[in-house]
Amino acid sequence: MSTTTSTSRPAVAGDIPKDIEHLGIDTVRILAADAVQKANSGHPGAPMALAPVAHVLWTRHMRYNPADPAWPNRDRFVLSNGHACLLQYSYLYLTGYQLTLDDIKQFRQLHSKTPGHPEYGLTPGIEVTTGPLGQGFANGIGMAIAQRHLAARYNRPGFELFNYKIYSICGDGDMMEGVSSEAASLAGHLGLGNLIYLYDDNHISIEGNTNITFDEDVAKRFEAYNWHVQVLEDANDIDAVSKAVQRAKDETTRPSLIKIRSHIAYGSPNKVDTAAAHGSALGVDEVRLVKQFFGFNPDESFVVPGKVLEYYRQAGEKGGPLEEEWKTLFAAYKQQFPDLAAEYESILAGRMPQGWEKKIPSFKSTDGKNGQMSTRVAGGKVLNNIAASLPGLIGGARDLSPSTETNMPAYGSFSKDDPAGRNFHFGIREHAMGAALNGMALTPGLIPFGATFLIFSEYMRPPIRLAAIMKIKPIFIYTHDSIGLGEDGTTHQPVEQLASLRSIPNITLIRPADANETAQAWKMALQHQGGPVILVFTRQDLPIIEPGQYKSTDDLSRGAYILSEPDRSPEMILIATGSEVSLILQAQQKLKDLGIAARVVSMPSWELFELQDDSYKQRVLPKGLKKRLAVEAASPMGWHKYVTDEGDVLGMVRFGESAPAKDLYKEFGFTVENVVSRAKSLLGK
Repeated sequence: MSTTTSTSRPAVAGDIPKDIEHLGIDTVRILAADAVQKANSGHPGAPMALAPVAHVLWTRHMRYNPADPAWPNRDRFVLSNGHACLLQYSYLYLTGYQLTLDDIKQFRQLHSKTPGHPEYGLTPGIEVTTGPLGQGFANGIGMAIAQRHLAARYNRPGFELFNYKIYSICGDGDMMEGVSSEAASLAGHLGLGNLIYLYDDNHISIEGNTNITFDEDVAKRFEAYNWHVQVLEDANDIDAVSKAVQRAKDETTRPSLIKIRSHIAYGSPNKVDTAAAHGSALGVDEVRLVKQFFGFNPDESFVVPGKVLEYYRQAGEKGGPLEEEWKTLFAAYKQQFPDLAAEYESILAGRMPQGWEKKIPSFKSTDGKNGQMSTRVAGGKVLNNIAASLPGLIGGARDLSPSTETNMPAYGSFSKDDPAGRNFHFGIREHAMGAALNGMALTPGLIPFGATFLIFSEYMRPPIRLAAIMKIKPIFIYTHDSIGLGEDGTTHQPVEQLASLRSIPNITLIRPADANETAQAWKMALQHQGGPVILVFTRQDLPIIEPGQYKSTDDLSRGAYILSEPDRSPEMILIATGSEVSLILQAQQKLKDLGIAARVVSMPSWELFELQDDSYKQRVLPKGLKKRLAVEAASPMGWHKYVTDEGDVLGMVRFGESAPAKDLYKEFGFTVENVVSRAKSLLGK
């Protein structure tokens, strides 16, 4: 660990001549104070403290092109302490991204490009949605993994197509959140030397000085994680900050952390180093004092001196030639490596390889044990069948690949020494895995997946939700999806997870009924756009429903379909997902023997069904056919939308037990006899 000390800028700044750099930095500080004051909402303190640090990145080190924010070899910037977003908005505007001073003035207002935390897809130049602390920190690890993987696959001697860095500014809150510890441990283990994180050590959180809760030695902690660590005593010493960043760039075998002491709301005479400056406006009078401190006219707001704007625009324009150099390099690369270039261009454009669907297997009853196969095993077979056709498909598990069936033996493991490997070992770090997958998914050309047991989706909620907000597409694979996992008991048996996950907007959850629906579920997951896909698989074996055995399994793309129709007009509908579909098929036969005609509907995805037109929905679930029984070994919450007020739901309204799966299904009524009894009761028979 290296430590650098320096002298702070003078406490009185009003009549001291400023060079253009300090004038620019102070302009950003005042923009932050003005914007928060106008909105009467926000966090002025951190942007005021960190303006010098961001200035160093945007003017001296980062490679970016405001004219093309998606340039593949640009450096990535992640503002993990997203409450400091005015810092990022200001530099995006000043360097020439499609953001205006009027956008800054509309901070935190309805439909503006400058919301209260950075949002991917809304504001040009924002690489990832941040705000929940620690998430951006962990997203950056995923971005770094993605860069290493792309470089290993596509770089060739003399053609270093992908050598970009991932920069992040993070704060005390990021350091306290557990996900950062998980992610930092993983990054150190993988030797991700393309990571440069600048830690804003300002000692302030909402409740006061951080010493009331946080007194660990962060530098030593990160050294223990195998990070390259530097400590700077003054955020205002831009030359010292710049030298530290350069040293971090020169360190290629370990991720870098630069711990920088700053003073929240620097320039505010009465609120510097106070919690009052963290999450609320400084106040009109205090903003005037800030402007006086920095030598600005206190009667003017949102002032950007012409020479400051010109200076930063020139800094932003440096990226144009850098991108042109890269394009020239790529053109030469195409001549020498046409197949690799074509592959990358195809995945960059989001195109799937021609004929990849033909690799998706179709299962027969002879493929399983006694005509049965768990959907997790089927999922693994599908994954390995299609892997060769989809080079961007990469992923792994939370130390559970033998259980989740998500290993691809033909492609090696991603490691410090072999970043070309396509199998990832995330360790027992579900939270970091989810956030890293998001960072990987934000890298065009990659389709990342991560697997664990469904119950442990609880540890992944923040990244799942953020993936849904960003409408990006990591594939979350969850196995051991019900009480059917058996003896592990109450703690491991998911009951409320399906209902909870379905409640998240932009999520597409698919719980297939058998091996063939699993194959179709993978196809849908790979083709889907507009949000993450959650594949939910069983531990226990299920009967394989062969195509044509009843009606079809090809209608999974519609979310729900008529799997089996009775010989005459149905009196009622049996609906189920996943492992319970085979149960209602058996019940349908028993009901037939009793003279009751029941339709069987497999409904693997509510979300896909809701995308269908009304005529299709009517065909599957006619309004006139109101006697309906939904069966799912999970919370019944949400099912009443589909069973109507004349229907019923057989679900789990309590936690499970520790016992073999067959005993649990009997205990909780998931038997043919109970389904038949509930169906007869609905019909008054």
